[in-house]
Amino acid sequence: MTELVPLDLPTLRAGGKPAVARALGAIEARGGLARLAELLDTAATTGEGHVLGLTGPPGVGKSTLTNVLVSEIRGAGESLGILAVDPSSRLSGGALLGDRTRFKTDPADRDLFVRSMAARDRLGGLSDHAIAVAVLFSAVYDRVIVESVGIGQSESDVAMVADTVLLCIQPGSGDSLQFMKAGVMELPDIVVVTKADMGAPARRAAADVAGALGLGVRRTEGWTPPVVMVSSTARSGFDELSAAVADHRAFLGQADRGEARRRRHRQWVADAIRVGFGRHGLSRVDVEAALAASGGPFSAIRDLSERLADS
Repeated sequence: MTELVPLDLPTLRAGGKPAVARALGAIEARGGLARLAELLDTAATTGEGHVLGLTGPPGVGKSTLTNVLVSEIRGAGESLGILAVDPSSRLSGGALLGDRTRFKTDPADRDLFVRSMAARDRLGGLSDHAIAVAVLFSAVYDRVIVESVGIGQSESDVAMVADTVLLCIQPGSGDSLQFMKAGVMELPDIVVVTKADMGAPARRAAADVAGALGLGVRRTEGWTPPVVMVSSTARSGFDELSAAVADHRAFLGQADRGEARRRRHRQWVADAIRVGFGRHGLSRVDVEAALAASGGPFSAIRDLSERLADS
């Protein structure tokens, strides 16, 4: 089956959704394949698609927000890949919420691809396979949305793969208090308060979060995360949200993209080894040297994993 998987990006892009589906299947089933790792390394260093990460507790309205973003992105003529990362079934390892019915998409749209994946044992965070899928999407599509359930690991994992992180909270649920307690103030680039039509509780939640953001360390130096209030019922706030995302993209365009990539690659390798082999395993390897020797993060993960497994 591996000969059916496109192993270079031009072939992958030309093959459309069937080719992308085969590549994703290979990621999930044959993550250690050397040539697949090389493809992912190329995607990681050349992909230009903007990755937008959405995180927040279940029921906050992330899927509704995603549907609005899909309409705007496709309406602008940009291609889009969506990765929905769901909690895992302990029996099957599959995604509990993993159907795509919550997204209003056109299956015939050749420039829109939706994939659901399980978070496996990461408490709502991204598995290494999910990171690989997001990387591949960024090399194939103009825009990428990664939506995860905000449970424990989720927020920091999304920040590890996304260019722009949207943290969604809702008023009256204690989300804003948890936001301050959990120490995630430094992770979002934009905070979205949903259900703004609730009025005073929504304004209070927005004020609480804005105050907390002013006290925390920021994920991106020089960027002040805006707090945007949206309501799907009143259809309000979405223009402001789109403007905030565009502003952050423009801000990132002024930064050293190469250094940001290298920092992210180091994070991916270190995280994969720590998850697979524990902190002791991570202490036995030199991530920087492995990246330099292998040529990319996914080959480095593969090489280090094989070395640790054999030792």
